[in-house]
Amino acid sequence: MNAQPVITLNGSPHPIAGPITLEHLLENLGLAGKPVVVELNEQAVFPRDYPRIPVENGAKIEIVTLAAGG
Repeated sequence: MNAQPVITLNGSPHPIAGPITLEHLLENLGLAGKPVVVELNEQAVFPRDYPRIPVENGAKIEIVTLAAGG
């Protein structure tokens, strides 16, 4: 029996539905196309790379949303 893959997302366990990319993860979180900064295993990832970067079981991901302030 295979356990569901789990990543650490912003410090908390987060199950994922098998092999996905960063792009799909952001879509699933409702963040597709929004201004965010993503770190995968403590390495910053460029937005142009989201479609080709796999999210694997045990990955540590930090997502910071950017907002304009005043």
